[in-house]
Parts: sequence; structure tokens; C-alpha cells
Amino acid sequence: MKRREFLKGSAVAGITASAGGFVALLRSAGSAARDNSAAALPKLTPPAEGMIPVAFPISEDVQVIDFGGPWEVLQDVMLKGGHSDKGMDHRMPFELFTVAESMEVVIGTGGLKIVPDYTFANAPAPKVIVVAAQQGSKVLHTWLKKVAASSETDLVASVCTGAFQLAEAGLLSGKPATTHHLFQTALKKSYPDIDVKTGLRFVETGKIATAGGLTSGMDLALRIVDRYYGRAVAKQTAEYMEYQSTSWIV
Repeated sequence: MKRREFLKGSAVAGITASAGGFVALLRSAGSAARDNSAAALPKLTPPAEGMIPVAFPISEDVQVIDFGGPWEVLQDVMLKGGHSDKGMDHRMPFELFTVAESMEVVIGTGGLKIVPDYTFANAPAPKVIVVAAQQGSKVLHTWLKKVAASSETDLVASVCTGAFQLAEAGLLSGKPATTHHLFQTALKKSYPDIDVKTGLRFVETGKIATAGGLTSGMDLALRIVDRYYGRAVAKQTAEYMEYQSTSWIV
């Protein structure tokens, strides 16, 4: 779903009419609580050796901060106690890559040009998938169904209207989920079997996680770090990034 087209439509005319009201709405969303039920989710187990492959599927109009925020969080994770004879793999545990339908350049928001690392046909098996807001395609939906069903996959996550891509792939059916606050009504209307949550930075259930919008993807990424490596490592990562939000703590 293209957010710019949605924002230009009459559906949000009343929301955007008042700048003061819109700012207040953003502040409210920024201070929203996490999904407390997520505290009961089990920790994620890092592989005994090697890195944790994280796939960022991209297509036209991919929202830069939706994937760039989580990418930055995961690339900044540094583990103490790594062995120099084994290289940096044991210090920077996440292997990040982009994947698309082809190797052609993808144009993201603001005109950012991105060359994919892999196609859906040859991408390594990911343990984590982060789906940003983007146009998407049937090829993406088919791939999402495949990787979500794999026993090798630990988590499929979306940021902002990336939730619509997960929904189209059937991954949110009968589950609680969230998306950007301006699109929650549209998500519920388009997919009535989804339990759309409001006022939450992110929602987790089983192998699926959905974040609200934009910066909330960073909170979800820190939560992923917490689930793999614990609170201390996640806090260290946030401090390194000068990121002061604590909305990722469950």
C-alpha cells in the first residue's frame, strides 16, 4: 500500500486538517505501550555457530526508515567475548541482506536507489524477515508463505504498512497485529479476521511480529535483540545508537 496516495485521499482529510491535532496524535502513538502479552514469549535461540541471517524484502516505494531503522539496530549489535581466530562473526551476530524479485535497482521513498543482494529465488534461508512498507507483489507473498512455514525461520516481522504484505500472504489471519495508526482502520476493513490492535508500538504472537510505523520498527528490532541475546546486549545497542526510547522493553 502506498502511504502517500492514502494520505492524499479523503479518508484522512479530517485527521490532517489540524496540524496541532496531528502532532498530538503522533505524540500519543510515540508514547504508546507495548503488547504486554509478549512478555510470555520464549527467548529466541541463536545458532551454535555462524550468524543469524536476516532478510529485508524490498520492492518499489519501500519506506527507507522502515527497513533502515531495524537494519541499523541489528548491524550495531556487538557481542562481548568473541574469539579473534574466528573473525567478527562471533561479535556482530546478524547477517543482513536485501531480497527482491530481480537484481534490478529498487527505488525507495525519497528516490533512494537500492541494489538488492539476492532475489527470492536464490536468497539464503533467513531466520528473521523484516518487511517494510512497500508496494509488494504476489511473488513476495508466495515467498513469505514459504519462509514462514520453514522450521528454520524464527520470526517474520513487519513495520508500518508492511503488515498489509503479511496479511496478503495469510500470515496474520486470526492473529493480533498492528500497523501505522493512520492505516489501522484500513487493515481491519481489508482483513476482518485480523485482531487489529491500537495504541501499541508492536505486537508479537508466535513467529509473527508487527510494528506500528516508522521509528517503532527500531523498538521491535531491539526487542528481537533482547529475545536472542538478552536485555543487557539490547540496552548496550540502544546506548551506542543514542536511542533513548524504552518502548522495546517488555
